[in-house]
Amino acid sequence: MTQRPASSEPDERTVARERALHLLYEAEVKGVAGTAVLEQQVLEVDELARTIVEGVVAHRETIDDRISGHLVGWTLPRMPTIDRLVLRMATFELMERSDTPTAVILNEAVELAKRFSTDESPRFVNGVLGALARDLRHD
Repeated sequence: MTQRPASSEPDERTVARERALHLLYEAEVKGVAGTAVLEQQVLEVDELARTIVEGVVAHRETIDDRISGHLVGWTLPRMPTIDRLVLRMATFELMERSDTPTAVILNEAVELAKRFSTDESPRFVNGVLGALARDLRHD
């Protein structure tokens, strides 16, 4: 995964979402649960990153079902790993973090896809999450 340019200074929630993505990616590569990776961290994981990782693990079946219902021509196993993880994280937030505006969740997910996935990923992630948001949120 590529690193963020040194000149940009994202807010702590953006950093937490990026950390959650890294933790979930590590779990995926190792073939273990995200919570196992959380337990192995030497440095403390901030609350939002922990909430996202634990939430994705706890609600994964429901999250995957919701995402799969909005995929056209794709399956979760077939898509790039980063796209799958970004979609899971954002879907968890749409489902369980009503205190976070929908636009913020979608924007953060698209930005993660831009930085860490393919050139087509931001558009794909935005389209899937836009459809999910219409089903899950009414704001």
